Amino acid sequence: MSKKKFKEKKARRDKKERSGLYSSLIQFLEESNGKAYSVEQLIRKFGLKKKSLIEDLFKLLDVLVEEGAVEQLSNGHFKSTTTAGKLTGVVDHVNPRFAYVTTGEEGKKDIYIRSTDLATAIHGDTVEVEVFKKRQGENPEGKVLAVVKRARNRFVGRIELSRNFGFVVPDFKKIYQDFFIYPENLNGAVANDKVLFEVVKWADRDKSPEAKVIEILGKTGENEAEIHSIMAEFELPFRFPENVLKESEQISEDITAEEIKKRWDFREVVTFTIDPEDAKDFDDAISFRTLPSGNYEIGVHIADVTHYVLPSTALDEDAFDRATSVYLVDRTVPMLPERLSNALCSLRPREDKLTFAAVFEMDARGKIYKEWFGRTVIHSNHRFTYEQAQEVIETGTGTFAEELKILNQLHHILRKERFKKGAVNFETTEVKFKLDEKGKPLAVVPKVRKDAHKLIEEFMLLANRAVATYVFKMKKGEEKNTFVYRTHDLPDQERVEDFARFAKQFGHQLQLESASISRSLNKLMDTIEGKPEQNVLQSLAVRAMAKAKYTTDAKGHFGLAFDHYTHFTSPIRRYPDMMVHRLLQHYLDKGKSVNKKQYEEKCVHSSEREKRAADAERASIKYKQVEFMSLAEKKPYSGIITGVTDFGVFVEITETKCEGMVRMADMKDDFYEFDEKNYRIIGRRRKKIYRLGDKVEVKIKKTDVDRRMIDLMFTEEGPLHSNAVSANKEEDALYFPDSLENRKKKKKR
Repeated sequence: MSKKKFKEKKARRDKKERSGLYSSLIQFLEESNGKAYSVEQLIRKFGLKKKSLIEDLFKLLDVLVEEGAVEQLSNGHFKSTTTAGKLTGVVDHVNPRFAYVTTGEEGKKDIYIRSTDLATAIHGDTVEVEVFKKRQGENPEGKVLAVVKRARNRFVGRIELSRNFGFVVPDFKKIYQDFFIYPENLNGAVANDKVLFEVVKWADRDKSPEAKVIEILGKTGENEAEIHSIMAEFELPFRFPENVLKESEQISEDITAEEIKKRWDFREVVTFTIDPEDAKDFDDAISFRTLPSGNYEIGVHIADVTHYVLPSTALDEDAFDRATSVYLVDRTVPMLPERLSNALCSLRPREDKLTFAAVFEMDARGKIYKEWFGRTVIHSNHRFTYEQAQEVIETGTGTFAEELKILNQLHHILRKERFKKGAVNFETTEVKFKLDEKGKPLAVVPKVRKDAHKLIEEFMLLANRAVATYVFKMKKGEEKNTFVYRTHDLPDQERVEDFARFAKQFGHQLQLESASISRSLNKLMDTIEGKPEQNVLQSLAVRAMAKAKYTTDAKGHFGLAFDHYTHFTSPIRRYPDMMVHRLLQHYLDKGKSVNKKQYEEKCVHSSEREKRAADAERASIKYKQVEFMSLAEKKPYSGIITGVTDFGVFVEITETKCEGMVRMADMKDDFYEFDEKNYRIIGRRRKKIYRLGDKVEVKIKKTDVDRRMIDLMFTEEGPLHSNAVSANKEEDALYFPDSLENRKKKKKR
């Protein structure tokens, strides 16, 4: 080869190497997730030994810095300025190792964030995230750049003291750090006190935030302290503001003759209420009379809260902020002050009361001939408890026996028609606690729903549907009156498919076509009644469904099989019902359609408050379950596996309906592995399998009232009975005890 050709070939090779180095350098830095490197590290990374290539590296870095593609830090290290982008979202800190940031954008996956990359952000904070180009798992990865908005700065926790300072350990399970407290900020709190505390300084990355005690709630483990802790955790109000109470006391209780003239007077018509035995507010009543035609006139009369609570008052603003009453195990956190909820608005027997009604004329076959909506005045003749009404229905004797008999017959017709049209029959088992005067749980009692419960429920559903349909049809064409609807979307297809695969383990087939889902689900619910898998499949079916919400969009309600549905029947405890009453009267008075955007914002707020209330109620139930099991007899309990994760197995104790966890770390008979594909755990040596639905026997290992957790241990060497019947392991599927999204998040990356 000539010298010239050799030089040309060498030049081409050097150019190719430089070109390769350029692209490799760019790719490497961009995929390094913001990590910076020294020149020496880059030389070693790319194995550069030629002096010319090392010089080229320096030149390339200079060019890239000049172009802005690479940044040189103060220590001389280099990092890429290019990432996959910046996004804003909310932190979901699922476990101590990592979190997700949810953007809320449809179709976009949550961003995986290592806990070390959260900066000072905690669960619930709105953050700005840098998204890396390179990912290791299914989700995009990133790190928190800044906290845009703190979700809250007040929390509840337990005080721990050392000689010179204190710490507070937060109750909330998704906060994985303690808060430092200087002695002067303890405000009298001592070790083991449950306190409400406020963050005074959010510390840098690896330091504890500083806090101060705002209020001492009591001793850890005491009922008042724990319930107040739950209230504070979910930011439920402890009391009403003085101006709200003062305003409620100033409302006149007189019903004037002038006001009665504006209403349909039902005071001479048989009217009664049916409510739980311990109810203090009665917001719905039923009137009944037989018309000369032989048809029945049935009125659903609802407390006229908006007659007393006017817009733009302190009462109304506070009710909107609360949006709902919250029912904890031992108390109610009401939406309205007691003067309204238990007195002025409560439909107490033998008192004239102002109401808003939906009145129906129907025949004995349940066919509706006429509907009327408007304000009424009633005089309730009798207050039934559910148990009293049920006794009258069953015996056919007692107060208003004939009226209850006819209403019960009609309720069965309405219910049957509803299911015929595709309503889904979910009858999950709920429990309540018998408590002593100090709140100590004495017993767990399943709630039993009989005809008396279903009778009231069916007529409330009828009124809610009728009001929504009436307003929707007020205007012809596409331009409809703005209204508050209660909607329930079709279930997510992926969730239903997961559920169907799991149900197949028990030998049950589910039709997945949209038109057949509700009918197929009802058939399944009927088939499993009384079987061991009933509770598991019922609860998982509910979790597979979409969540109902408030919205101004006139969509249908899948679960009830209604084209239009609203909440009209509980304005004492739900603000959306107050909005519905006001809008309905506005349109009855020929008013123009209201601002849709403003009401949609109110709907979103109400839905968020509803979720908060549900979470708080569940937390209080879980607390009482843990407390009850801490006092229960130390014996073996039969249970059923309700969930499997990569760190343990959830078991619901059959006798008490309390759920605890058997941790893998406590399963000493083998080394168990989480079968991610089939969602079960399998012993490595003995191949023992635990899957959802298996009957097991457990004993209590430990109860932690403070963290509301029950640790269990298996007493047997394996499941007492496996309900799974599928011979195809690929078809085995399993549901965790919370949402599909959270279950996916909790898996190992």
